[in-house]
Amino acid sequence: MRLLFITATFGFLAAVTAGQGAPSCDMHHPAGVDARGDAVMGFDHEKTTHHFTLTAEGGVIAVSANDGKDMESRQAIRGHLAHIAKMFTAGDFEAPMLIHGRTPPGVPVMKDRKKTICYAYEDTPTGARIAISTADPRSLVAIHDFLRFQIEDHRTGDSTEVNRQAREAD
Repeated sequence: MRLLFITATFGFLAAVTAGQGAPSCDMHHPAGVDARGDAVMGFDHEKTTHHFTLTAEGGVIAVSANDGKDMESRQAIRGHLAHIAKMFTAGDFEAPMLIHGRTPPGVPVMKDRKKTICYAYEDTPTGARIAISTADPRSLVAIHDFLRFQIEDHRTGDSTEVNRQAREAD
């Protein structure tokens, strides 16, 4: 899966250096986030749905294929989220920085306090999810800031309030 991320990242960077997809002010939102996201994540944002949920313990990142029979998207989602869970655990937030064209809020604290945060990956029937949890108050604020940013930038319409029950991806 790391190869998929590296391949997508190099493809994106090659397009940027060739001037074919360089982020610009008018490319940043929303088309830029979508285009960069498709390249970095390895699946089409129009064929998938992201959800971000804030919980009392942290939050949930869930992605599902819109068509339950879309095996290609489902496998790409699973590969990406499994890889992201490992990267985030290591304090590596390069993927969201590439997708959003900037460092998302909360990332500096999440990097600094990575040992206080757990990223639990799991498959869902049409995709995957990452449950993020912490007992550290500073990390919790950072996770919530990060997820609120994701909700806004990905335009999911998800609540920015803390939900007492984790959202199921499907």
